[in-house]
Amino acid sequence: MDIHRCRFVPYPPSAINAVAFSHPIASKKSTTVRLAIGRANGDIEIWNPLGGLWHQETVLHGGKDRSIDGLVWVTEPDQVLHDGTRITGKSRLFSIGYTTTVTEWDLEKLRPKKQASGIHGDIWCLGVQPLAAPPKDGDKKKSAGSAQGGRKLVAGTMDGSLVLYSIDNDDLQFERVLVKSTTKKTKMVSIAFQSRNIAVVGCSDSSIRVYDTRNGSILRKMTLGSDLAGGAKEIIVWSVKCLEGGDIVSGDSTGHVCIWDGKTYTQAQRLQSHKQDVLSLATSADGSMIISGGMDRRTVLYKRSTSSGMRWGKVRHRRYHNHDVKTIASFEGQGMSVLVSGGPDANPIVLPLQKAGMENHRALSFLPQEPPLKSASKSRLIVSWWDREVHIWRFRRSLKDLLNNTEGEPGVSKNRKLVARILVKGEANIASAAISEDGSLLVVSTTSDIKAFHLKPRDDGKRDEFKISRVDLPEPISTQGATKTQISPDGQWLCIVREGSNVSVLRILPGSDSSSKPSIHPKPIRLQRIDRKVPKHIAFGGFGQYDRAITQVTFSPDSQMLAVADLEGYIDSWVLGRPQSKLQNDVNGTHDDESANDSASESEEDDGDDPNFDLRWARNPNGSLIPKLQAAPTVLSFSNHIPTSKTSSSDDETPDDYVLLAITARPQILTIHPTLGALTPWSRRNPISKFPVEFRNVRDLVKGALWSGDRVWLYGNNFLFMFDLEQDLVEPTVAESTSDGELVLHGKKRKRGPDSGAGSKTASGAAGPTKLVRYGRGGEAQEMSLDGPVSDPMDEDGTSQAADESESEDSDEEAQGELALLRGAQGKSAEADSASNSRLPFWHTYKYRPILGIVPFASETEELVNGDTQAIALNGALSPSLEVALVERPLWDVDMVDRYYGEGEFER
Repeated sequence: MDIHRCRFVPYPPSAINAVAFSHPIASKKSTTVRLAIGRANGDIEIWNPLGGLWHQETVLHGGKDRSIDGLVWVTEPDQVLHDGTRITGKSRLFSIGYTTTVTEWDLEKLRPKKQASGIHGDIWCLGVQPLAAPPKDGDKKKSAGSAQGGRKLVAGTMDGSLVLYSIDNDDLQFERVLVKSTTKKTKMVSIAFQSRNIAVVGCSDSSIRVYDTRNGSILRKMTLGSDLAGGAKEIIVWSVKCLEGGDIVSGDSTGHVCIWDGKTYTQAQRLQSHKQDVLSLATSADGSMIISGGMDRRTVLYKRSTSSGMRWGKVRHRRYHNHDVKTIASFEGQGMSVLVSGGPDANPIVLPLQKAGMENHRALSFLPQEPPLKSASKSRLIVSWWDREVHIWRFRRSLKDLLNNTEGEPGVSKNRKLVARILVKGEANIASAAISEDGSLLVVSTTSDIKAFHLKPRDDGKRDEFKISRVDLPEPISTQGATKTQISPDGQWLCIVREGSNVSVLRILPGSDSSSKPSIHPKPIRLQRIDRKVPKHIAFGGFGQYDRAITQVTFSPDSQMLAVADLEGYIDSWVLGRPQSKLQNDVNGTHDDESANDSASESEEDDGDDPNFDLRWARNPNGSLIPKLQAAPTVLSFSNHIPTSKTSSSDDETPDDYVLLAITARPQILTIHPTLGALTPWSRRNPISKFPVEFRNVRDLVKGALWSGDRVWLYGNNFLFMFDLEQDLVEPTVAESTSDGELVLHGKKRKRGPDSGAGSKTASGAAGPTKLVRYGRGGEAQEMSLDGPVSDPMDEDGTSQAADESESEDSDEEAQGELALLRGAQGKSAEADSASNSRLPFWHTYKYRPILGIVPFASETEELVNGDTQAIALNGALSPSLEVALVERPLWDVDMVDRYYGEGEFER
């Protein structure tokens, strides 16, 4: 495989402003838990902890000048049906963004659901009124009545007001202003509930106020005094929390964490653990631990000591982040006890809570799970997007031409060019994009609209300059938006996924010649998915139909089959063929604007000269036989194999069918014959337990797959694996440790016990250094923290990654083709492999820095040179060569906002 290793493709990460768990405490194993991460660009990421695997399931895209500065989950009480079935209470997600608006998000359709606003200032904090405590006498009627008594959202504003929003009956409405400050200097900065009707509000005037939310009366005002000499006159209470026993914890702009007695509302203790503002607080479920995060990048853990009069003391502190610790949320239950923190450095950090000090932390990637990259392989174009901007790059020459460069031809540094930049009009951020293989059609979708563009080289013969023009789309399609878009390899079909789970295809009609603009058929065809019988307690509880949201879409290499997969693990597939004499609505697709009994093919309306115009998408007859995946899929991809015969007898050991690869977050790797609805023989012989321990030890999930004949290349945030599907894997025969707390010994597993959802267990005496000091070319010292998610500044080959951008790009691209020149894998040399003339069944590397994505270019059969034993050892004889562009986005290449520098620190 030839690799163009590049870092010039931009993807600016967005700061994390808010994190929130749907259930801070999960007492039941069946409780569905999700983590919402709000970013400054208006996007909300939905993560599934999965017992410590941390899968980014989907992204709710925001819009222009919209930021997520606060998140609140509201969970309704469980319901018990007459047959005893318990339906989990519905979870609703609300957000604020330093405006006067509160937004509710539709998790099923992956877009905003409702918005409400009132006559008040910008909202700075948002809290939800807790459920009423059940009556002590155990009266079930009173308990049910109190549970259904209604809940409110309480918001604090910049003009010193407390306002109420009603969320009863699945609605969101502004109700009234509860409290209005008499002075404009007072700002409501943070809020927490001590009980159902008592709200504790941190203010900007050196005070904490306690209000009764029933009538708006102030119960107590607790003052913090004034700042130290030379500081600000007023102290800002950035965060407040309430402990299990009713005590109050506050963090302020002086770096103090204060403990307040919940009965007398007096200060019980003051802790000075930060050198700058305390921005965020979190507590354990039992109220025995407090965690604070500050502007000085410190995360501090406090515990209550029973031997010193129940006073609090600092246990430990550490700098996990490279910037402010702006927000923290905790979760306990289902065998997990973790904290998740975030800030301007964009990396979510997962920390152990109850096992703090016994387990390592873990840095989640700031890059999206679904790579925002596509390629037009025949035109050597790469499309990248973020927010509302699209960049199109061209790679002029292949890697082989660069390596055989003759004098006078452009070198590596001039092999790339930014050929187009498109700023999508509108308010919503880009949700998905797709480009045809020849690079002539680009489709960009948001949650509110879809736009198509025709890319045509200019008439003056300049191949690297495009003339971009709009392609008209049917109005019902263009104005509804889409969460996923995909163009078939032959460029004749456009697949769109609307409202999260509705699949439609549109016919792409080519122009009169190769340079003319294509058109889109005005009547989309809606594809019917298999009706899965989901139990009521799953279909109507928790997140509703959120699990049926489609996250993966893929076409077969000949564009004759389409497959999609949802978060629940179901795979639906359709095949392209001639329509039957009678169209059955449960088999064939129907036009969106036609009734189920009045379906007609497109050829009946337009009798064109194209013999393929009357092709029809029909549901795969054996689609219901495809096994359900054990977890949400992260990759769904067809291999390059095109079957010559779609039918095969049951006596055939190796039926000729497509090969569909499905990879889940569990992890689980399956290869499926979709037309037959069965696993391939290779997948039956190679369960996940036979996969190499190097693969099972990787905590990051697989992001994508690329095919080179029978080989599949899998990549994630910092790894690249190769599996040869013509060879069976060998079970480990030596003692090896896996990431899930198991010990593999001679092919057998022995349990050690899992971790609590953060990093792996710490080794005894493995603290090690916390700082690394390196000296640059001019002798200047540069100090790098080893506590946070800072990568090693030295590459595997010893080259420094701290060089300037131009040198790093040139040196990276000059090293292309490294996989074809490997010295060996798994301890075998190239000479040993070539001697046996065998192909490697498995290969891996961790050389690459955070990988945004890998996209292929058009492949061609590799011409092996006699005596090139290294290429034979890796690729085997007559294997199709694969040329790809690997896009890296290391954190040290990312521009960040200024941060606080304390004593002994300096900016690089």
